[in-house]
Amino acid sequence: MMAKGGGGFRSAKSGRFVTASYGKSNPRTTVHESAGKSGSSGAHYRSAISGRYVTTKHGKASPGTTVRET
Repeated sequence: MMAKGGGGFRSAKSGRFVTASYGKSNPRTTVHESAGKSGSSGAHYRSAISGRYVTTKHGKASPGTTVRET
């Protein structure tokens, strides 16, 4: 597993980091995160399917396919 801030894959279902092999084999339910400093824009949601940011409403309505990032 990857340390927070180190990049890697995160499960949309559990919110936890997963192995790269699991992330690559489950692209609809995992999000690839880049390494680096986290922004200070507050909590936001990212789609595990498209990798794009989505609205808070959509993120809350789709907990199995979105990841809440803080």
